[in-house]
Amino acid sequence: MDQIPLLIVDAANVVGSRPDGWWRDRAGATARLRDALAPLPARGLPPQLPPPVEVVLVVEGAARHVPGSDQVRVVAAERSGDDAVVELVAGAPQRRRVVVTADRELRQRVTALGAEVYGPRAVRE
Repeated sequence: MDQIPLLIVDAANVVGSRPDGWWRDRAGATARLRDALAPLPARGLPPQLPPPVEVVLVVEGAARHVPGSDQVRVVAAERSGDDAVVELVAGAPQRRRVVVTADRELRQRVTALGAEVYGPRAVRE
């Protein structure tokens, strides 16, 4: 596994993990999360995930039109965000895959495929 690790962030779950009024503007909250993730490709998630890292933000629903940036690739889920996360994990079996979510069912699905899972605090602090 000498490829760049893949950090997949479940946007809806991470945005929803903090009661900061995100429900009034889901797309805006998701764009702010995308911008907050921008340093991670070069910084990683110390100490558990050193750089460089490819960051993918999975969006759905009202946030599905949030664009990506140079640092963060945005994937708009065609169906559920959870299914899109699982597809990304399954599609890169040769890479180290780290998923950020607090969703218990999603955690089980991606760990069964060999991914590591961290809670929203990993990218919120």
